[in-house]
Amino acid sequence: MRAALFVTCVNDALHPRTGVAAVRLLERLGVEVDFPAAQSCCGQPQYNTGHRREAEPLLRRTAEAFAGHRYVVTPSGSCTAMVRGHYPRIGRLARQEGRGGRLEAYAEDLAPRVYELSEFLVDVLGVTDVGAYYPHTVAYHPSCHGLRGLGLGERPRRLLAAVKGLELVELPGAEECCGFGGTFAVKNPDVSAAMGADKAAAAAAAGAGVLCGGDTSCLVHLDGILRRTGSPVRTVHLAEILASTEEEPLV
Repeated sequence: MRAALFVTCVNDALHPRTGVAAVRLLERLGVEVDFPAAQSCCGQPQYNTGHRREAEPLLRRTAEAFAGHRYVVTPSGSCTAMVRGHYPRIGRLARQEGRGGRLEAYAEDLAPRVYELSEFLVDVLGVTDVGAYYPHTVAYHPSCHGLRGLGLGERPRRLLAAVKGLELVELPGAEECCGFGGTFAVKNPDVSAAMGADKAAAAAAAGAGVLCGGDTSCLVHLDGILRRTGSPVRTVHLAEILASTEEEPLV
C-alpha cells in the first residue's frame, strides 16, 4: 500500500520529529510513504481569521500536491478537519460567488482521501497493536478538532492501550479545550493561558509523566506552560509513541 504524508507546516517548522516518527511507523507497518515536496500550509490560519479568499490558493496548492494519491495521511486532527470539513465549503462558496467550480472540484476530490493518523491505522490498516514499546505513564489529550471535528473517539486511546510497557491514565477534564485554538491563542492570550494551565494541572494530577496528543499545535502550547511552571510532565505526539519500539526506543 502507498500513502502520501501531509506533514503539516507546524510539524515541519516546529517539531519535525513528529513527521519522521509518522514515516517510521507507517513504513514499519508495510506502507510505502510518499512525500510530495510541493505541499504547504493548508490555509487554516487564514480561514480561521476570516480571510477565506486568502486560503483559496493554499487549497488549490494542497489539492494539486496530493493529486493521484489514494491515501493522504497526516499526524494532525486540526489540518485533517480543515481539509475534510472546510475545503468543500470554501469551494462551494467560490462557485456561488460566480468564480467557477474548479476550486470546489479540487476540494471534493481531495477531502475524502485525507485521513488523520489514528484513523488511517485503525480504519484503513485495521490495526490497533502497532508493535510499539513505550515504558511510561501517559495521559491522552484529545484535541478539539480530532474529538469534535473528526469524531476520532477511542481510536487514539485504543492504539495507546496496545503499546507494550505503557500505562494509560485517565486525564481529568480530558474533553475540555487546552486553550490553543490556533488564532484564538493570539486573540485571547490570557484566556488561552488559563485554559492551558488547567490542562497542565490535570495531567500532573493524573500522575502522568507524558501528556500525549495528536496535534503538535496543542502540544507546543501545553509544553510551554509545563516548562514555565517547572513541571516534570513532557508532551509527546501520538506518532512518536507509536513509532517507538524496544529495538529503537524513542524516549
